[in-house]
Amino acid sequence: MKKLKDLTSHLLVEDTKSDENPSITSIHMDSREVKHGGLFFCIRGYTVDGHQFAEQAEKNGASAIVAEEKVDVSVPVVIVKDTKRAMAIMANAFFDHPTSKFRLIGITGTNGKTTTSHLIETILQENNNITGLIGTMYTKIGTKEAETKNTTPESLPLQELFSQMASEKVQSCVMEVSSHALDLGRVRGCDFNTAVFTNLTKDHLDYHKTMEAYKQAKGLLFAQLGNTYDGQRKTAVLNADDPASEDFEKMCAVPVLTYGIEKDSDIQAQDVNISPAGTSFTLVTPWGSRKIELSLVGRFSVYNALAAAAACLAEGVALNTITKALAKVSGVAGRFEPVDAGQPYAVIVDYAHTPDSLENVLQTIRDMANGKIYVVVGCGGDRDATKRPEMARIAVKYSQHAIFTSDNPRNEEPQQILDQMVSGVDQADDYTVISDRREAIRYAVQRANEQDVILIAGKGHETYQVIHDQVLEFDDRKEAAKAIIDINKGKQ
Repeated sequence: MKKLKDLTSHLLVEDTKSDENPSITSIHMDSREVKHGGLFFCIRGYTVDGHQFAEQAEKNGASAIVAEEKVDVSVPVVIVKDTKRAMAIMANAFFDHPTSKFRLIGITGTNGKTTTSHLIETILQENNNITGLIGTMYTKIGTKEAETKNTTPESLPLQELFSQMASEKVQSCVMEVSSHALDLGRVRGCDFNTAVFTNLTKDHLDYHKTMEAYKQAKGLLFAQLGNTYDGQRKTAVLNADDPASEDFEKMCAVPVLTYGIEKDSDIQAQDVNISPAGTSFTLVTPWGSRKIELSLVGRFSVYNALAAAAACLAEGVALNTITKALAKVSGVAGRFEPVDAGQPYAVIVDYAHTPDSLENVLQTIRDMANGKIYVVVGCGGDRDATKRPEMARIAVKYSQHAIFTSDNPRNEEPQQILDQMVSGVDQADDYTVISDRREAIRYAVQRANEQDVILIAGKGHETYQVIHDQVLEFDDRKEAAKAIIDINKGKQ
């Protein structure tokens, strides 16, 4: 429990419309969740304005309100310029600065964040660390998983989650940090110790508008690592093969550890060998060299492993521990995940939803495929439309047949999205348009023969389709397995 003035003392400028100093037992940004003694933040969102719910928060027991304008309530109101910024500051204080109590590793980049975070988690657990994880798929404290709405939660639930981790003696937390989260200030108050950059390719231009703005948003993670050398170990881990790393290195004051395959770097992959069975390379570091054996396939998997190894070396983990842990990783859900229902051809489900990630996965498949390649791919609605024709171009370039379909159309008409995809290819290209994703997967399965490969791209681990205001159950892996079984029965 805190007193209101204990929390407002952390704000530089504020105007409290009362001399009262009530006790604060909880803090909230959703008026429906407010309890007796709670503090409610009026947040202006994309669709609703929290100021409209101040009275409801008071009725539910709020003892104080934080707002950007006057609200008609009888409890104390703290007026601030920016309630989101105030919420991050006050939440951090309310939960007693939780990220000062464990090591926090942040990962940003267009592709590879989820796999890299899981690789780091595996290495840290091999090192006997109690771990936390926050990302696209779920949040975890130790082995306990919980659902998450955003890759990076809003500042208030994030600080509350960190508080839980601290109370459960987490030693290291690995966190995916999205460009949206950085730009919107969700990670304000997070005391990162190691910040990792995977890569920067075209994505989220519906929000950031330009690649330069997108890069600047990613760069905030490195700029916010701090500017002092106070004895606390902090490191920026940067991909030397990505040009954006040069800018990020200038943005941060802390020591930098680079990794790469092509350019000279601190952590280097040499003698890379990629096969359908897995990937091997020699990991060369200032602490020695080791042969790395991965069950993961693809050049992108080498980069993810390098990023994870570099981050863990920065965190003081021994090279032998890293080597052992990487050899144990069997895969990450929805990332180059095979579907085996007894068919004589390969079916792979992958989260690839950007031009670069789709190209990486298809290049990997082409290097290992003996038969034809089929790709089922769509583009999400209410998202960056500029990548749609490019995704289609890549699909037809690297496959023998592309099937364009729906992928979370949200509030857009699926046919409009598909028309924009088709605008990127020639009529002579080998492709089919099937709006219904279930039918598109079934179509690919019907065409595949022995030694062919089907890639179902875009949704990966997701178990739903978002169509207008409906969230419908849909899992690419289950749909593919069902189609294989049904079609096999029909052939008997």
